[in-house]
Amino acid sequence: MGLLDILLGRTKPVAPDLDQLFALPSAAVTLQAAAGFTPTGQGAVCFATVEGGAFEQTHREVQALLDADSERTGPPVRLLRDDYGYSWLLSHRTPDELHLLVNDLHAVNSAMEVNGFGPQLLCSLAGFEKQGPGGGVSRRLALVYLYKRGSFYPFAPLPGAGQRRDNALELQVKAALAGDLRIEPDLSRWFPVWGAPGL
Repeated sequence: MGLLDILLGRTKPVAPDLDQLFALPSAAVTLQAAAGFTPTGQGAVCFATVEGGAFEQTHREVQALLDADSERTGPPVRLLRDDYGYSWLLSHRTPDELHLLVNDLHAVNSAMEVNGFGPQLLCSLAGFEKQGPGGGVSRRLALVYLYKRGSFYPFAPLPGAGQRRDNALELQVKAALAGDLRIEPDLSRWFPVWGAPGL
């Protein structure tokens, strides 16, 4: 970065670091101890929808790779499109298989990168939930990895409140996980992922 960049306030872009995803299992232990949230076993990778034969081939290869996993116990990996036009590759594992879910998320991101679709990658998320007093799910939370920033942030939608989020819980989770994950310092980049598969 040169002097002109510093004077004009430009910053060097952060390089994606997919290995940050492997910190999720240890962060999950901290999250359970600090806030009572446990993994759901669901996660997803979000990317800008791309049309064309090269992308379709990459998607088929990724899906075949993940579906062929001999340890997979849940439903097959699915490709979904949300209301905003983005694509999500959704993976299911059992709640105690977060390490395998992380492997799935890493494999999808890596395959997209290798095949030239890195610029289309937006984020990955792992879902968490908290049990209520009656045994049902009372709260949901996602730890979202921003591909282009190489950092995480928590996203906590308020149950039954439409498109409103629990900012206090998100800040609590941020503080609890600061030692486990590279947390995104710019709160304006904590984008809501309303209706995201896996949440």
